[in-house]
Amino acid sequence: MSFEPPTFGLTPLSCLKRSPGERGTTEDNTPESKPHERNRRRNVIPKSFWVRAGYSFALIAAVVLVGTLAMHAIEGWSYLDSFYFTSFIATGQGPPSDLQPGSALGKAFSSLLAFVSVGTVITALLFLFGPFLGRVLKAGEERLEEVEREVEGKSKR
Repeated sequence: MSFEPPTFGLTPLSCLKRSPGERGTTEDNTPESKPHERNRRRNVIPKSFWVRAGYSFALIAAVVLVGTLAMHAIEGWSYLDSFYFTSFIATGQGPPSDLQPGSALGKAFSSLLAFVSVGTVITALLFLFGPFLGRVLKAGEERLEEVEREVEGKSKR
């Protein structure tokens, strides 16, 4: 039994990579081998944990910065209060009890900020830890297949 992750109608990134010998690639399949293929490297997910951590941090920081500046402009709160409010919203804790948006625009923006920031934090964490979780899933799948083979072997006896 093999586990096939759902693709939700999207093409997996592994399908975008060409194997050696396909038209337009070289034997070593490196982007440096042909100048016009250097830009293909942008479609590859960074393998380094620290590079992924940098992207994740930058994405979260950008959302928190936009939320802080917008709440400062909309509600007239101090930057610290705006950051405090945005950090509570971004981590899914909800608005702090001592800071509630007073205007309709502030409430609407807070609602939008909650959807965007919580989604951003989840996406950044999955991007950061996705390769590790993939390895754990793969190891679990292999162990499950091993146990199934053992059970099938015992049942045939």
